[in-house]
Amino acid sequence: MPTLPNEPEPEKFDKELGDRLAKAFGAGAARYDRTRPPYPDELVERVVTASPGPRVVDVGCGTGTLSRQLIAAGCEVVGVEHDELMAGVARETGVPVEVSKFETWDPAGREFDAVVAGQSWHWVDPEQGPRQAARVLRPGGVFVALWHVFSTPDSIAQALADTYQRVAPDASIRVGHSHEESLKFYQWGCERTAEKFVATGEFTELGQWSADWDKTYTTDEYLDLILTMSPIALLTEEQTAEILDSVRTAIDTLGGSFTSNYRTLAVAVTRN
Repeated sequence: MPTLPNEPEPEKFDKELGDRLAKAFGAGAARYDRTRPPYPDELVERVVTASPGPRVVDVGCGTGTLSRQLIAAGCEVVGVEHDELMAGVARETGVPVEVSKFETWDPAGREFDAVVAGQSWHWVDPEQGPRQAARVLRPGGVFVALWHVFSTPDSIAQALADTYQRVAPDASIRVGHSHEESLKFYQWGCERTAEKFVATGEFTELGQWSADWDKTYTTDEYLDLILTMSPIALLTEEQTAEILDSVRTAIDTLGGSFTSNYRTLAVAVTRN
Protein backbone atom coordinates (compact mmCIF):
# COMPACT_ATOMS: atom_id res chain seq x y z
CA MET A 1 0.00 0.00 0.00
CA PRO A 2 2.24 2.82 -1.16
CA THR A 3 1.34 6.17 0.41
CA LEU A 4 2.49 9.58 -0.70
CA PRO A 5 1.68 13.18 0.27
CA ASN A 6 -0.56 15.01 -2.20
CA GLU A 7 2.26 17.53 -2.67
CA PRO A 8 5.33 15.49 -3.63
CA GLU A 9 7.95 18.09 -2.76
CA PRO A 10 9.71 16.93 0.45
CA GLU A 11 10.56 20.54 1.31
CA LYS A 12 6.84 21.35 1.47
CA PHE A 13 5.75 18.37 3.53
CA ASP A 14 3.48 19.44 6.39
CA LYS A 15 5.73 19.36 9.48
CA GLU A 16 2.76 19.45 11.88
CA LEU A 17 1.33 16.45 10.09
CA GLY A 18 4.72 14.77 10.33
CA ASP A 19 4.80 15.25 14.10
CA ARG A 20 1.32 13.77 14.45
CA LEU A 21 2.33 10.77 12.38
CA ALA A 22 5.50 10.25 14.40
CA LYS A 23 3.49 10.14 17.63
CA ALA A 24 1.08 7.67 16.09
CA PHE A 25 3.98 5.43 15.07
CA GLY A 26 5.34 5.48 18.62
CA ALA A 27 2.00 4.44 20.07
CA GLY A 28 2.10 1.33 17.88
CA ALA A 29 5.82 0.62 18.26
CA ALA A 30 5.48 -3.09 19.03
CA ARG A 31 3.24 -3.67 15.99
CA TYR A 32 5.62 -1.60 13.86
CA ASP A 33 8.55 -3.78 14.93
CA ARG A 34 6.85 -7.07 14.13
CA THR A 35 5.29 -6.03 10.80
CA ARG A 36 7.80 -3.77 9.06
CA PRO A 37 10.13 -5.88 6.89
CA PRO A 38 13.93 -5.98 7.18
CA TYR A 39 16.29 -4.80 4.45
CA PRO A 40 17.74 -7.10 1.76
CA ASP A 41 21.01 -8.67 2.87
CA GLU A 42 22.70 -7.57 -0.35
CA LEU A 43 21.99 -3.89 0.40
CA VAL A 44 23.11 -4.22 4.01
CA GLU A 45 26.35 -5.73 2.69
CA ARG A 46 26.75 -2.84 0.24
CA VAL A 47 26.46 -0.36 3.10
CA VAL A 48 29.08 -2.27 5.11
CA THR A 49 31.41 -2.51 2.11
CA ALA A 50 31.04 1.18 1.22
CA SER A 51 31.70 2.35 4.78
CA PRO A 52 35.39 3.00 5.58
CA GLY A 53 34.88 1.69 9.11
CA PRO A 54 32.37 0.11 11.51
CA ARG A 55 30.96 3.18 13.28
CA VAL A 56 27.43 3.87 12.07
CA VAL A 57 24.64 6.30 12.96
CA ASP A 58 21.14 5.03 12.15
CA VAL A 59 18.93 8.10 11.61
CA GLY A 60 15.32 7.65 12.72
CA CYS A 61 16.17 4.11 13.72
CA GLY A 62 12.61 3.45 14.89
CA THR A 63 12.43 0.07 16.61
CA GLY A 64 15.89 -0.88 15.32
CA THR A 65 15.25 -3.08 12.29
CA LEU A 66 18.14 -1.79 10.18
CA SER A 67 20.34 -1.24 13.24
CA ARG A 68 20.07 -4.91 14.23
CA GLN A 69 21.01 -6.02 10.72
CA LEU A 70 24.06 -3.74 10.71
CA ILE A 71 25.11 -4.92 14.18
CA ALA A 72 24.84 -8.52 12.98
CA ALA A 73 27.09 -7.57 10.05
CA GLY A 74 29.79 -6.32 12.44
CA CYS A 75 28.99 -2.61 12.73
CA GLU A 76 29.05 -0.47 15.87
CA VAL A 77 25.68 1.27 15.66
CA VAL A 78 24.22 4.27 17.47
CA GLY A 79 20.53 4.82 16.78
CA VAL A 80 19.10 8.34 16.77
CA GLU A 81 15.33 8.34 17.27
CA HIS A 82 13.16 11.19 18.54
CA ASP A 83 10.26 9.02 19.74
CA GLU A 84 10.80 7.55 23.22
CA LEU A 85 8.47 4.60 22.64
CA MET A 86 10.17 3.55 19.42
CA ALA A 87 13.57 3.99 21.06
CA GLY A 88 12.45 1.82 23.97
CA VAL A 89 11.62 -1.10 21.70
CA ALA A 90 14.97 -0.74 19.92
CA ARG A 91 16.86 -0.74 23.22
CA GLU A 92 15.06 -3.90 24.33
CA THR A 93 16.50 -5.63 21.26
CA GLY A 94 20.06 -4.51 21.99
CA VAL A 95 20.33 -1.32 19.96
CA PRO A 96 21.97 1.69 21.69
CA VAL A 97 19.66 4.66 21.05
CA GLU A 98 19.93 8.37 21.77
CA VAL A 99 16.62 10.22 21.76
CA SER A 100 16.73 13.28 19.51
CA LYS A 101 15.80 14.57 16.11
CA PHE A 102 18.81 14.05 13.88
CA GLU A 103 19.01 17.73 12.90
CA THR A 104 19.53 18.78 16.54
CA TRP A 105 21.37 15.68 17.78
CA ASP A 106 24.65 16.32 19.60
CA PRO A 107 27.27 13.70 18.62
CA ALA A 108 29.44 14.93 21.51
CA GLY A 109 32.57 15.14 19.39
CA ARG A 110 32.22 11.65 17.95
CA GLU A 111 33.02 11.00 14.32
CA PHE A 112 31.36 8.23 12.29
CA ASP A 113 32.12 6.17 9.21
CA ALA A 114 28.54 5.95 7.93
CA VAL A 115 25.16 7.58 8.42
CA VAL A 116 22.20 5.47 7.31
CA ALA A 117 18.46 6.14 7.15
CA GLY A 118 16.06 3.26 6.55
CA GLN A 119 12.59 4.46 5.59
CA SER A 120 13.20 7.66 7.56
CA TRP A 121 15.09 10.36 5.65
CA HIS A 122 11.85 11.94 4.36
CA TRP A 123 11.15 12.96 7.98
CA VAL A 124 14.44 14.90 8.18
CA ASP A 125 14.68 18.56 7.18
CA PRO A 126 16.10 18.49 3.62
CA GLU A 127 18.40 21.47 4.23
CA GLN A 128 19.59 20.80 7.78
CA GLY A 129 19.93 17.03 7.37
CA PRO A 130 22.82 17.01 4.86
CA ARG A 131 24.70 19.63 6.89
CA GLN A 132 24.34 17.56 10.06
CA ALA A 133 25.50 14.44 8.21
CA ALA A 134 28.58 16.35 7.04
CA ARG A 135 29.35 17.33 10.64
CA VAL A 136 29.24 13.80 12.02
CA LEU A 137 30.90 11.92 9.13
CA ARG A 138 34.66 11.49 8.78
CA PRO A 139 36.21 12.33 5.39
CA GLY A 140 35.47 9.39 3.10
CA GLY A 141 32.47 8.41 5.21
CA VAL A 142 29.21 7.51 3.48
CA PHE A 143 25.56 8.44 3.80
CA VAL A 144 22.99 5.90 2.60
CA ALA A 145 19.19 6.29 2.58
CA LEU A 146 16.92 3.34 1.82
CA TRP A 147 13.22 3.02 0.99
CA HIS A 148 10.93 0.04 0.40
CA VAL A 149 8.39 0.15 -2.46
CA PHE A 150 5.92 -2.70 -2.67
CA SER A 151 2.99 -3.87 -4.74
CA THR A 152 -0.44 -5.30 -3.93
CA PRO A 153 -2.93 -6.98 -6.30
CA ASP A 154 -5.16 -4.44 -8.04
CA SER A 155 -8.32 -5.60 -6.26
CA ILE A 156 -6.76 -5.03 -2.83
CA ALA A 157 -5.27 -1.65 -3.76
CA GLN A 158 -8.62 -0.54 -5.20
CA ALA A 159 -10.58 -1.67 -2.15
CA LEU A 160 -8.19 0.26 0.08
CA ALA A 161 -8.20 3.42 -2.05
CA ASP A 162 -11.98 3.47 -2.50
CA THR A 163 -12.73 2.95 1.19
CA TYR A 164 -10.11 5.43 2.31
CA GLN A 165 -11.50 8.06 -0.04
CA ARG A 166 -15.00 7.43 1.31
CA VAL A 167 -14.14 7.61 5.01
CA ALA A 168 -11.47 10.36 4.76
CA PRO A 169 -12.11 12.43 1.62
CA ASP A 170 -10.23 15.47 2.94
CA ALA A 171 -7.09 13.64 4.06
CA SER A 172 -3.77 15.21 3.05
CA ILE A 173 -2.21 11.82 2.31
CA ARG A 174 -3.48 9.60 -0.49
CA VAL A 175 -3.32 5.83 -0.82
CA GLY A 176 -3.64 3.33 -3.62
CA HIS A 177 -0.84 4.42 -5.93
CA SER A 178 0.22 1.91 -8.54
CA HIS A 179 3.55 0.16 -8.05
CA GLU A 180 4.91 2.02 -11.09
CA GLU A 181 3.84 5.42 -9.73
CA SER A 182 5.42 4.69 -6.37
CA LEU A 183 8.67 3.47 -7.92
CA LYS A 184 8.85 6.63 -10.01
CA PHE A 185 8.22 8.81 -6.96
CA TYR A 186 10.85 7.13 -4.78
CA GLN A 187 13.41 7.03 -7.58
CA TRP A 188 12.85 10.76 -7.91
CA GLY A 189 13.28 10.99 -4.14
CA CYS A 190 16.65 9.23 -4.35
CA GLU A 191 17.79 11.62 -7.05
CA ARG A 192 16.55 14.62 -5.09
CA THR A 193 18.31 13.43 -1.93
CA ALA A 194 21.61 13.04 -3.79
CA GLU A 195 21.21 16.53 -5.26
CA LYS A 196 20.66 18.05 -1.82
CA PHE A 197 23.83 16.45 -0.46
CA VAL A 198 26.00 17.31 -3.46
CA ALA A 199 24.73 20.91 -3.39
CA THR A 200 26.36 21.42 0.03
CA GLY A 201 29.78 21.01 -1.58
CA GLU A 202 30.61 18.44 1.11
CA PHE A 203 29.57 15.27 -0.75
CA THR A 204 30.01 13.36 -4.00
CA GLU A 205 27.35 10.97 -5.23
CA LEU A 206 28.42 7.34 -4.84
CA GLY A 207 25.52 5.71 -6.63
CA GLN A 208 21.99 4.36 -6.47
CA TRP A 209 21.32 0.73 -5.62
CA SER A 210 18.27 -1.53 -5.60
CA ALA A 211 17.20 -5.06 -4.72
CA ASP A 212 14.05 -6.95 -5.67
CA TRP A 213 12.43 -9.51 -3.40
CA ASP A 214 9.02 -10.99 -2.54
CA LYS A 215 7.00 -11.40 0.63
CA THR A 216 3.76 -13.36 1.09
CA TYR A 217 1.10 -11.93 3.41
CA THR A 218 -1.90 -13.64 4.94
CA THR A 219 -5.01 -11.54 5.49
CA ASP A 220 -4.23 -10.94 9.17
CA GLU A 221 -0.57 -10.18 8.50
CA TYR A 222 -1.41 -7.54 5.92
CA LEU A 223 -4.10 -5.93 8.07
CA ASP A 224 -1.54 -5.74 10.88
CA LEU A 225 0.87 -4.01 8.50
CA ILE A 226 -1.79 -1.56 7.31
CA LEU A 227 -2.24 -0.35 10.88
CA THR A 228 1.35 0.97 10.85
CA MET A 229 0.90 2.99 7.66
CA SER A 230 0.82 6.79 7.69
CA PRO A 231 -2.78 7.46 6.57
CA ILE A 232 -4.42 4.87 8.81
CA ALA A 233 -2.57 6.13 11.88
CA LEU A 234 -4.55 9.39 11.78
CA LEU A 235 -8.06 7.93 11.42
CA THR A 236 -10.70 7.19 14.03
CA GLU A 237 -11.40 3.64 15.18
CA GLU A 238 -14.60 3.61 13.13
CA GLN A 239 -12.87 4.80 9.97
CA THR A 240 -10.09 2.27 10.45
CA ALA A 241 -12.55 -0.58 11.00
CA GLU A 242 -14.27 0.21 7.68
CA ILE A 243 -10.98 0.13 5.82
CA LEU A 244 -9.85 -3.11 7.45
CA ASP A 245 -13.17 -4.81 6.68
CA SER A 246 -12.96 -3.79 3.03
CA VAL A 247 -9.37 -4.96 2.62
CA ARG A 248 -10.07 -8.19 4.50
CA THR A 249 -12.84 -9.02 2.05
CA ALA A 250 -10.59 -8.29 -0.92
CA ILE A 251 -7.78 -10.54 0.36
CA ASP A 252 -10.14 -13.33 1.39
CA THR A 253 -11.60 -13.26 -2.11
CA LEU A 254 -8.11 -14.07 -3.41
CA GLY A 255 -7.86 -17.05 -1.07
CA GLY A 256 -6.65 -15.40 2.11
CA SER A 257 -3.11 -14.48 1.05
CA PHE A 258 -1.08 -12.77 -1.67
CA THR A 259 2.56 -12.22 -2.63
CA SER A 260 3.88 -8.67 -2.69
CA ASN A 261 6.74 -7.69 -5.00
CA TYR A 262 9.19 -5.43 -3.18
CA ARG A 263 11.95 -3.23 -4.52
CA THR A 264 14.23 -1.60 -1.98
CA LEU A 265 15.90 1.54 -3.33
CA ALA A 266 19.02 3.15 -1.90
CA VAL A 267 21.03 6.26 -2.63
CA ALA A 268 24.60 6.72 -1.40
CA VAL A 269 26.94 9.73 -1.21
CA THR A 270 30.51 10.09 0.06
CA ARG A 271 31.83 12.78 2.40
CA ASN A 272 34.58 14.73 0.63
